[in-house]
Amino acid sequence: MLSPALGRTGANLVGAIWSSFTVLLEVLICQCPRHITPEKFYVEACDDGADDVLAIDRVSTEVTLTVKKDVPPSAVTRPIFGILGTIRLVAGTYLIVITKKKKVGEIFSHAIWKATDFDILSYKKTMLHLTDIQLQDNKVFLSMISHVLSVDGFYFSTTYDLTHTLQRLANTSPEFQEMSLLERADPRFVWNGHLLREFAAQPEIHRFATPVMHGFISMHSCSINGKCFDWLLVSRRSCFRAGVRYYVRGIDSEGHAANFVETEQIVHYKGSKASFVQTRGSIPFFWSQRPNLKYKPKPQISKSVNHMDGFQRHFDSQIISYGKQMIVNLVNQKGSELPLEQTFAKMVNSMANGMVRYIAFDFHKECSRMRWDRLQILLDQLAEQQDEFSYFLVDSDGKIVTQQEGTFRSNCMDCLDRTNVIQSLLARRSLQAQLQRLGVLHVGQRIEEQADFEKIYKNAWADNANACAKQYAGTGALKTDYTRTGKRTQWGLIMDGWNSLIRYYKNNFSDGFRQDAIDLFLGNYSVDEVESASPLHVKKDWKFLALPIIMVVAFSMCIICLLMAGDTWTETLAYVLFWGTASFGTFAIILYNGKDFVDAPKLVQKEKMD
Repeated sequence: MLSPALGRTGANLVGAIWSSFTVLLEVLICQCPRHITPEKFYVEACDDGADDVLAIDRVSTEVTLTVKKDVPPSAVTRPIFGILGTIRLVAGTYLIVITKKKKVGEIFSHAIWKATDFDILSYKKTMLHLTDIQLQDNKVFLSMISHVLSVDGFYFSTTYDLTHTLQRLANTSPEFQEMSLLERADPRFVWNGHLLREFAAQPEIHRFATPVMHGFISMHSCSINGKCFDWLLVSRRSCFRAGVRYYVRGIDSEGHAANFVETEQIVHYKGSKASFVQTRGSIPFFWSQRPNLKYKPKPQISKSVNHMDGFQRHFDSQIISYGKQMIVNLVNQKGSELPLEQTFAKMVNSMANGMVRYIAFDFHKECSRMRWDRLQILLDQLAEQQDEFSYFLVDSDGKIVTQQEGTFRSNCMDCLDRTNVIQSLLARRSLQAQLQRLGVLHVGQRIEEQADFEKIYKNAWADNANACAKQYAGTGALKTDYTRTGKRTQWGLIMDGWNSLIRYYKNNFSDGFRQDAIDLFLGNYSVDEVESASPLHVKKDWKFLALPIIMVVAFSMCIICLLMAGDTWTETLAYVLFWGTASFGTFAIILYNGKDFVDAPKLVQKEKMD
């Protein structure tokens, strides 16, 4: 007879095997076979039992519907899991498809997937029509598309609209519910919207198009007091004014903010659903912070534009989407960040909109010397406002119990590290109220006391911070040790230092390529097949190569003179001073002309967008 422990182990093993089997079965069922011939691409519908096949002519690029019997037997067949869209490069049009996916979990019985691998297929059968320069340019453009696709965080569902919050979905018309996922998706969060533009123009083929969001999704089945519920965290990154850390700041003329992310926390318990939404986004007026080899470039507020026009547009759209706005500005209230805080506060006062409120909290000053308990000061200041905003709640009968009346719009300089810490604390306070109302938590119980769930909660928010940071700054987030453990650690400080160094390198020497890749992917730049002068070929000034070589040679000579002393100490000192002065002077010239030495975007002149 088996012991209870062995029985539980066996049951767990069977459960794990069954879970793996069902996931594998779902993957196999959701495959969309792709057939390739020299003349056409054929993609079968993923719907079970469907006979429709999408036919894409590789010569005329025409897209039509046909049936399975029209697929030639000689076609090469490969499984795919969705069409990301098409894009025109130097060699012609390319089809981008999802070739691998991983199941993240389920939202209300709808499977949610992360796209993990892609294929970029050329319509052209040969590249013989291209010159050597065109071949090289096409290769660079392909590497840009591949780079964007390699950044983790592309999610999709074939049956559920990931781009809308629960509250937006609950307040829609029956006509909206009948629309295809492509038609009804929020364009802010469809990262392949540009790639699907040809599909969007033909309603009959919408079912073959896969709207994909970029950001972060975490799903967990949790238990507190023996009561099981689903807890989800969803961050949707906007594709409007998207880009990398230092090349995209502030807003554009339409009021779209850089690094805008909508984060929704969802609870599902016995048919009842609750959600709490927050947003983050760059300080919403016209400013820039170009990399120039300095560790922290000085922010520049534009003096040649009317800030209020874009500022007003930004908050008008936020109020329409989310209701009342509570701005939580976490930048330093001294040094180079102070003018940004002062301008932000002044513009909110000038706008005089009762729907928009503002609070400034100097995160670094208040939490200096590990005084992280002082974050409670900010939470106490926001408590009344958070109670007023409430959260969205719908009961098991589908009746809306409460609506979220407003959102917290948090920001720091990057809207990453400091912002994520504050958002996780506000979300915890909302979750406390939701779980008590749903009866999961007993009166007087605190989330912090539930060790198992607390670990899940903190790790998910830290993972969210890392995902958002990698997508914008190129590295994991800072301060995640506090998010994961509730306290700052020495190892956390070391990792923050390491990530800061990696950010410095990427921001100065690789972010131009990353920005170009995003602009190409999102359609901010379109490749002209007949364009004679490619923007990729930018001639570097002589000093770009000469000065670094001079600096390295001078520094090397300085070291050699130190190691190989002359006949007298005065002779050695003279040589060291000469070569040391030469290396230091060259370094000073390079630093003064820092903007000429960084990797800048080539495809879109960002100055026009600031």
